[in-house]
Amino acid sequence: MSKFRFQRAQLCIPYGVFLVCFVLAPLIVIIYYAFTNGEGQFTLENLTGFFTSPNTIGTLFYSFGIAVVTTCVCLMLAYPIAYILARSRFRHKSVILMVFVMPMWINFTLRITALKEILTVIEGNLSFHPFLNTIIGMTYDFLPFMILPIYTTLLKLDNSLLEAASDLGADAVRTFLRVTLPLSVPGIISGIVMVFLPSMTNYVVLDMLYNSTYIMGSLIGAYFSSYDWHNGSMIALILLIIILVFTLFTNRYADEDAGSSRGGVLR
Repeated sequence: MSKFRFQRAQLCIPYGVFLVCFVLAPLIVIIYYAFTNGEGQFTLENLTGFFTSPNTIGTLFYSFGIAVVTTCVCLMLAYPIAYILARSRFRHKSVILMVFVMPMWINFTLRITALKEILTVIEGNLSFHPFLNTIIGMTYDFLPFMILPIYTTLLKLDNSLLEAASDLGADAVRTFLRVTLPLSVPGIISGIVMVFLPSMTNYVVLDMLYNSTYIMGSLIGAYFSSYDWHNGSMIALILLIIILVFTLFTNRYADEDAGSSRGGVLR
C-alpha cells in the first residue's frame, strides 16, 4: 500500500516541474522587474508611476469600460439564446448550438479580419466608430463563452421545480424570475468571468479594428516592445491582482447566491 502511494506521489512530479518552470518562475521574474529599476535596485517608482500617470489610469478605465460593456452585451444576447435552446423541444437544437460554436474553430485573426472587412463595407470608414467596432469585435469573439455555461446550467435544471411552481399558481414570468433565473446564476457567473477577464486584456481586436493602444494588454506589449520591462511588469502585476480579486469575488458570490437560491426555491 505504501509503495502504491509512493508511485502516485511520483505522478505529481511532472506537474510540479511544469508549474515551477512555466508559472512560478515567470511570475518571480515579473515581480523582480516590477520592483526594480534599470540598475537592479529596489524601487516603488513603477508602482507610484502607474497610479499617477494619466496614460495608465486612463487605459485601465477604458479597458474596464470595454470589458463591462462587452460582458453586458454578451449576457443580453446569450441568455435568451441559451434559454430557448435549453428549454425548447427543437429536435436539432444541438446543431443550432454548434452554429454558435463553429466560429471558435477558425483562426482568431482570420475571423477578426473578415469582421473588419464587413464593418468597413457597412460603415465606409472604421475610424468613425472605434468604440462600437471594438464592442462588436469583442462580442463576436466571446459570445460562445457566455452561451455555453448558461446553456449547460439551464439544461440541467430540474423540471419538477418548474412544475411545482406552476402547481402553486405561479405564471410563466414569476416562475422564470423566482426559479429559473436564480438557479441559472452559477452559469451566468461563469460566463461573466469567461468574458470579462479576457476582454480587459485582449488587445488583438482593438489593434485590428482600431489600431490603438487604449487597452491594458496592448499597453503592456508597447512597454515590452520598447524594452521598458520594469513598467510593463508592474502593469502586468497590477492587472494580475485585479483579475485575481475579481475571480475570488465572483466565485464567492456564486457560491453564496447558489446557496440562497436553493433555500429560496425550497421555501
